[in-house]
Amino acid sequence: MGLEVRQLGFQRARTRGVALALFGSALWGISGTVAQSLFQRHGFSAEWLTVVRLLASGIIILTYAFRREGKRVLSLWSDKSSRISILVFGILGMLGVQYTYFAAIDHGNAATATVLQYLSPVLITGLLCIRLKKLPSLMIGISVALAVLGTFLLVTGGSFTQLSISGWTLFWGIASAFAAAFYTLQPHKLLMKWGSLIIVGWGMLIGGVGFSFVHPVWVVSGDWSWMSGISVLFVILFGTIIAFLCYLESTKYISGAEASIFASVEPLSAALLSVFWLHVSFGLFEWLGTLCILVTVGLLSFIRKD
Repeated sequence: MGLEVRQLGFQRARTRGVALALFGSALWGISGTVAQSLFQRHGFSAEWLTVVRLLASGIIILTYAFRREGKRVLSLWSDKSSRISILVFGILGMLGVQYTYFAAIDHGNAATATVLQYLSPVLITGLLCIRLKKLPSLMIGISVALAVLGTFLLVTGGSFTQLSISGWTLFWGIASAFAAAFYTLQPHKLLMKWGSLIIVGWGMLIGGVGFSFVHPVWVVSGDWSWMSGISVLFVILFGTIIAFLCYLESTKYISGAEASIFASVEPLSAALLSVFWLHVSFGLFEWLGTLCILVTVGLLSFIRKD
């Protein structure tokens, strides 16, 4: 009887973790499509949305972290190595991944931008092979080949003579993948020492303050209405803060490798919403390309798990 109760408790905890990972990832994908609507239907700029998202989310997450961990939130700045690392993470990692992603959406669409960003696990795996001076395994080779095929199908629509997306969309999408790889690898020691809440909160605030010198938050270009106002709030609250907290909470119940697999809901939700809400053209070859990249993410997640 006791064993059955423990198994039931484990199953419920696992179900909760899966649900949180799926919900958080879906919110990320939906927020990308909402951002596309703000850019293409309401005239907002990727620069302004990046600044306001980072500043507002950074302040809210740090406030939440301070209530949970107190003065430890500020203690990071008394450690010289952590101080330098968080500044690099905030500007190159957090700001880099946020702006390149929004720029890719602005020049193209949320579906393509999100799928291209999901090439980052391939880049991470390649960098780790170089760092460890190891030849990639057969499974990694297959994953890379699938990623290359998926990218080709996604950006060309199956044509050998022309792109189905703009050159700028491809540039910012690939830049977003590199930024996401840096964002994942660079803060490893910081996360181990200070935790996700503190690092992500400070990273967002630093990125937002830094980008404010390029595009001040009060310089707004866009048509304000109740719809655009709700959309901005959704990107900040649901697409950033709640999505991050749900995904972070899910790792208490399931492994990080499993959570990264369920995170594949993000490009799927972005693609489906873009097609049905914003009427983005997404043909058979684009769907096949998306599937190839998602399979790659799954394969690499299992490799890391093993």
